[in-house]
Amino acid sequence: MTVTFEVRDGVGTIQLDRPPMNALDVAIQDRLRELAEEATRREDVRAVILYGGEKVFAAGADIKEMQAMDHTAMVLRSKDLQDAFTAVARIPKPVVAAVTGYALGGGCELALCADFRIAADNAKLGQPEILLGLIPGAGGTQRLARLIGPSRAKDLIFTGRMVKAEEALTLGLVDRVVPAAEVYEQAHGWAAQLAKGPALALRAAKESIDAGLETDIDTGLTIERNWFSGLFATEDRERGMRSFVEEGPGKATFL
Repeated sequence: MTVTFEVRDGVGTIQLDRPPMNALDVAIQDRLRELAEEATRREDVRAVILYGGEKVFAAGADIKEMQAMDHTAMVLRSKDLQDAFTAVARIPKPVVAAVTGYALGGGCELALCADFRIAADNAKLGQPEILLGLIPGAGGTQRLARLIGPSRAKDLIFTGRMVKAEEALTLGLVDRVVPAAEVYEQAHGWAAQLAKGPALALRAAKESIDAGLETDIDTGLTIERNWFSGLFATEDRERGMRSFVEEGPGKATFL
């Protein structure tokens, strides 16, 4: 398999497994979509890790495969490419990317689909498509600009330069930098903590933030209000408030 999926302690790990560089060919793209949909459906999966292994996250698309495609072929393929990454971005559960080594091109775009990014101190990220006479095509022009702002996104996309982990942290491209040997366990710790939380409230928070970023403030507030009031119909809300009143804050357990 080019991508594997394992579940431990409520955390599902989607791991790329195409040595040596985890080049994102069509088979991996399609498999990512399948696993994102599986992670969405499965009730035993309450948080997700995106991981490429100890040495590399993903060094980009399979350039040889892409070189063989003409305009017509890419017109037909490009929506499937975007849909695969969008399926990952829309997993309605907390998603963390554990980034080791290179996360370039499609690899960087895959990391952008996560809610949180933990990078190894040896990680290098970037969108080098411009050096091929192209632009990012799996969401990079949109997600990167929303994450770090348009000017910084244009710098990375226009130049195609790679940034090391510390600069990526300064830019806001990653959220935490740790020693390479600790990346996966730290990602699992973050995900496992959230996996114990109220699943519907976490889904509501994620969808409110993500949908709100795509619209005006008034519409965003309506989205938030609808989710907020809707959570009053959930058992998790009852558990959380009852625990707060009887035991104090932060002691509730959720199913």
